[in-house]
This record gives sequence, structure tokens and C-alpha cells, in this order.
Amino acid sequence: MSGKLQGRGAIVTGAGRGIGRAIVERLMQEGAQVAALDLNLDDAAQSGGTLALQCDVTNADAVAEAVAKAREAFGRLDIAVANAGIGQAEGDGSPQFYGAMAERNAELAEKGSSTVFVDQLIHMEDRGWAGVMDVNVGGAFRLAREFVRVLARDGNAGTIVNISSTSAQSGEGSPHYCASKAAIIGLTRQLARELAPRKIRVNAVAPGPTNTPVMQGIPDEWIKSMEASIPLGRMAEPAEIAAAVAYLASDDASFVNGSVLVANGASYYF
Repeated sequence: MSGKLQGRGAIVTGAGRGIGRAIVERLMQEGAQVAALDLNLDDAAQSGGTLALQCDVTNADAVAEAVAKAREAFGRLDIAVANAGIGQAEGDGSPQFYGAMAERNAELAEKGSSTVFVDQLIHMEDRGWAGVMDVNVGGAFRLAREFVRVLARDGNAGTIVNISSTSAQSGEGSPHYCASKAAIIGLTRQLARELAPRKIRVNAVAPGPTNTPVMQGIPDEWIKSMEASIPLGRMAEPAEIAAAVAYLASDDASFVNGSVLVANGASYYF
């Protein structure tokens, strides 16, 4: 079956589940060969990609090796999607944060008011902050660096799509997550300018709340609150975010560079 990405080689990080898996599926439907990278090899294999590779995006050597394997397997690379991301890390204060939220909600339900502060910052250790930043921002940087090195050697054009989040603008979420997703936008815009002479486009997608496995770790009260704040009245489905990625990766977006495509149901305006 032919598609808008027929014959192109793509690489997707965090490809094992949720939005990443949906991106792999959509790029395959559009005719691309896709290397699915994930920390869990079994999850990567189940994504349906052409090539499944285990990869820790915090490890520069692992990223370089995975990109090289994809280039060898496909004979070329054209698309890189930096999707790997986490919202929590050991030592980031999440248990205290969710505990305080539950306590506050219970008091509000019982008394109509609460004196409980829902804090995360004061409980966050350096390792917790660094754990999320290194995956979300460091991972995108390492993928872009290795991808561009390949394109530069081959003399090819290409496109990078980074996955940010509505939280980059709204500030809704944890300190390290919001900061990392805002950093993704800055990285995207800088790289778009730097790499334009090489005919490499760089854009980002900023999803709002999306129905992924990550949401299973969030309290129901927060989920309901998020859905209530979305004018469309629901979270996005992973396939809807993947469609935005496929557009940016295609020639339909040939003059779109340094942009952030917002897919959040009008829950927040950039």
C-alpha cells in the first residue's frame, strides 16, 4: 500500500506503548519503514514496526548504535520522532504530592475547605529532577544529534518531530515535566533555524491529555478534572496525536519549520 511516506526510513523513540506505538502504526500505514525504539524490547517488538530495537535514550552510545542499525537496515533515514518521555522518576516527590492531593480532596469533600498544601517541589531531590529531564530533553537531543550526523554524511534532507505537551504553556503538571516539555519547544525552534540550510525541518507536537497507559498512574479525580477542562469534553486518543506527527513528517508540511502543532481540544492556546 502506498502512502505519503512511501520508501522513507523513520525512527521513533518510546515506541512501545501509547502515543509512540500509535506513531509507529501511522508511519507504517503511510508507507515508511520504521525502527521502533523502546527501553523494553518486547514492547518495541509489539509496536508493529519494521525493526524493533532496545534503547535507553539517556545513553548516548545506545542511541548512536540504534540510529546506525536503523540506517543500515533501511539504507537511509528521513524521519526521526523523539517521543520517549516520562512524568515521574525516583526521588521526585510524587508519592508526597499524590498523598497530599488525596488528603486535600478528602478534606474538601468533608468540610468544603482544606489547609493541606499540595507540594512537589519541596520534596523533589536532584536525582528526581534529573531523571525526567534526562529522558525527556536529553533523549530528544541525543536522537537529533545522531540522526543529523547520519543525514549530514549521506547528504540527505529529513525531518524531526519532537513531542512536547500543552503543559509547556499551561504549567499544569509537575515541575520537571513542565520544564522538560517547555525545553523541547526551545530545542525545536533552535534546531529548526540551525538545520534549515541542510533542508532538515524540525517541528513539535504538543498534545493535551491523551488516553495512554501513563494516565493509569494518575488519580481519578485529576483525570476527571482534566477532562472537564477540555472543551471537546474528552482526552485525545493516541492515533489523533500520531496523525499530527504524520502530517509534520510528510511533504504536506514542506514549508512548516520550527512550529508547534497543538492537539489539545482547545484546552489551552499557545
